[in-house]
Amino acid sequence: MGGLAAPKDARFTDAEYSGIPPVARAFSSSYLAGDPAALSFLPHDFREASARITRAREAARRSLPRALGEVLTAQQACLPPSPARQANLDALVAGNTAVVVSGQQVGLFLGPLYTFYKAASAIAVARTIEAESGVRCVPLFWLQTEDHDFAEIAGCTVPSADGNLVSLALHEDPNGDGRQSIAHRRLGSEVTGLLDTLATHLGSDLAADEVISVLRAQYVAGRSLADAFAGTLASVFSEEGLLIFDPRDARVAQLAAPIYRRAIEDADAIDRQLSEQSGRLRDAGFAEQVPLRPGCPLVFFHSGEAAGPRFRLQRHDADGAPNAWKLAGTDECVSQVDLLATIARDPLRASTSALLRPIVQDSLFPTVAYVGGPAEVSYFAQLMPLYSLFGLTPPVIVPRARFRCVDARARRLLASLALEPEDVDRAEGDLLERVAVARPADAPDPAALKRAVANDIAPLVARIADAITADRPHLGRAADRTRRSVSHALARLVDRYARDLLDEDSTARRRLQSLQHLLRPGGVAQERVYGWPTFAARMGPATFKRLVFERLAQGGPFVTELRELRP
Repeated sequence: MGGLAAPKDARFTDAEYSGIPPVARAFSSSYLAGDPAALSFLPHDFREASARITRAREAARRSLPRALGEVLTAQQACLPPSPARQANLDALVAGNTAVVVSGQQVGLFLGPLYTFYKAASAIAVARTIEAESGVRCVPLFWLQTEDHDFAEIAGCTVPSADGNLVSLALHEDPNGDGRQSIAHRRLGSEVTGLLDTLATHLGSDLAADEVISVLRAQYVAGRSLADAFAGTLASVFSEEGLLIFDPRDARVAQLAAPIYRRAIEDADAIDRQLSEQSGRLRDAGFAEQVPLRPGCPLVFFHSGEAAGPRFRLQRHDADGAPNAWKLAGTDECVSQVDLLATIARDPLRASTSALLRPIVQDSLFPTVAYVGGPAEVSYFAQLMPLYSLFGLTPPVIVPRARFRCVDARARRLLASLALEPEDVDRAEGDLLERVAVARPADAPDPAALKRAVANDIAPLVARIADAITADRPHLGRAADRTRRSVSHALARLVDRYARDLLDEDSTARRRLQSLQHLLRPGGVAQERVYGWPTFAARMGPATFKRLVFERLAQGGPFVTELRELRP
């Protein structure tokens, strides 16, 4: 239960009409679309102001634990100075204040762009809820430093001068422990070389020196990855007062210890509740976001010491060792009595899984809303029964804003190819037929051929199939297959023809490749590939941030459609 594996965003297909079980839908896309079936799994609809206001007033009645206030104060003191952050901290510690939380792994140089967009979304949501409810509301970014997946956070991708992707990455220490929490990892001397390489690739951009200066101040050999990330994020959002929180602290672990204990003692009951919830999601046609692992509590255990390797626990009731737990992938076992005693003595020896982290978060903070990406929205639907089990009120789950930066170069390429930005999201065949390419005067237009297939050939095939089926019903299945296969074969033929035309037009081909690198690199959403330095260097950190907040202000932070940034 500790890992995340985002499922593909699938839709029902013809298979559901042919006796093949339908492919499950992604919960998050249905939730964003306002599907009633998806909305029924979460208690608050983020689109409803009344739900946000009610939850804000409820959250503000909770006070921050004193020890947590002390940790939060000490952590903010280590960040670059910010009067706005200090004001938000003072308000939260004083009470009568709600929190909008977002969070992410501590990626190199802030990681993918969606991390930056998450933080901006949390700030915008906090501002909006404060204005509509009259409740003081502050944004907080939760550093997910308990995770041990180093490969997931070690890299940052930027475009090179020729538009190709360049991945900069920290190397795994061959003598280190691959299961150590990120909180305990430090930057090596290689980070200086990575910054030099990054500077080379950003060199001709308008604000490259400014971006490199911000990063050099934080990414220093010997410093922890978490501190470098936190310092950079704090610098970027200094004026907005974003609070930054690292849960990997002994005092925080002490506050979370009762949750760890209950997650272990009530593991069987939690298993049942989560399994039943997954069944309800499947019955509604939704995919399971986090694969459930029966017999595994929602707690990881750190072997030897808090900085030691982190393992999932598995129930181990072998002869002579009843009520014991095994560290997954090892031969090491620990009795439940010893496990609970160790966690009570040193609670940092435990850490949360993906499904338990929100429970710890919302037991510590007066959370009004959580701003998350598609995977997080989906796993909140899975873990919702845990809130009642732990006696907590769930927050409003708000999808982070999604952006695509369409800069001047991209706009020129779009104009030359007669395309719109959304065209790059289309399937290859649909995209190719829209590209303006040079072709011989007597060569047919791919788009016209596609229309002919849809308007002339497909209806003709359908009439033939229907006539045969009417006279010979037992040939109905063969007729249906023919109807589909003819249209599919002709569509593939037209697509191949369109690709041939594009291959012959080297200028159009080169422009399309450049456009795809800019707007959908590697066939993936721009925000999931490029790092913050890419656009911060092109237009300046302050300008980039201003554009994002301006778009968030247009229509509000609860708009789910992809928004364009046009510097």
